[in-house]
Amino acid sequence: MNVLRIRGLSLRTSPRALFAGALTLLAALALGVALIATGDFPMAPAEVLNTLAGYGTPAQEFIVNELRLPRVLVALFTGVALGISGAVFQSVSRNPLGSPDILGLGNGAAAGALTVIVVFDGSAAAVSAGAIAGGLLTGFGVYALAWRRGVHGYRLVLVGIGAAAMLYAVIGYLLTKADLVDAARALIWLTGSLEGRDWEQFWPLLAVCAVLAPLALGQGRALRMLEMGDDAAYAMGVPVERTRLVALSAAVLLSAVAASAVGPVAFVALAAPQLARRLTRTTGPNLLPAACMGAALMTGADWASQQVFGAGRVPVGVLTAVLGGGYLLWLLVAERKAGRL
Repeated sequence: MNVLRIRGLSLRTSPRALFAGALTLLAALALGVALIATGDFPMAPAEVLNTLAGYGTPAQEFIVNELRLPRVLVALFTGVALGISGAVFQSVSRNPLGSPDILGLGNGAAAGALTVIVVFDGSAAAVSAGAIAGGLLTGFGVYALAWRRGVHGYRLVLVGIGAAAMLYAVIGYLLTKADLVDAARALIWLTGSLEGRDWEQFWPLLAVCAVLAPLALGQGRALRMLEMGDDAAYAMGVPVERTRLVALSAAVLLSAVAASAVGPVAFVALAAPQLARRLTRTTGPNLLPAACMGAALMTGADWASQQVFGAGRVPVGVLTAVLGGGYLLWLLVAERKAGRL
């Protein structure tokens, strides 16, 4: 481990973790360029880079800057938000199954969005606000129900699974009460898609990530201490409950805003921290590598869906659910063999 000191601040870094994070970030950016180059008007990666630098033709600038770049940026920052959120939840719960989708935050955001669609027939902005409100209420509700002189990891996971099941029933009820148009609109949102995403979704997502991502990253050392247990963290001077509350609040907000931008994309928050940890082979939450891995998974899944099925045919949420479900089964088998389940 190396220690970087900048104006009185210290940051512990691992060369392997830095290398893995940088490599994953480069992969995410490369996939983003490939994604911009993909579509009905194909472009070479060199043409994409020239256009981004301001040397493209008017047609290329319109296609890249107005049609494709916002979608790629939404994918990147949604992946960052989900990666950090999943890493925080898994660190706090000390459980690889502790992620926003497993704990019901995705269902909470979906229930909030569907309430706005079905009951109030709200606009796109209102649907996003409903998703954020649903995710926040679910996150803090799960935390409150799991509280019993502190929050135990498995209790948090069990309460979250119960909340997810109840919210799934709410989603089903809302769909049965919706008319045909609202039901179709709700189902499109529930799949989780990057189709049609533009600057209107990107700027709020960027603002939230710019505030909450550094806040969560600043809790990295304290979260590493928390993984050793509350008593050990107390002994090392970590304010346990304050750290847990700040980190979880940031994680809940990040996952809720990600869901409001693209819908409930499944399993990215579950897989990104685990894959990042396997690359870095470093203890602790690995928040920054998880963020880069989340961005790579989102852009990679969107690029793969367009390459395999064609643009607009399969939403990115469908592909992440299929791949993530297989990953979850593998993870359960691995945890059982290790004696942790």
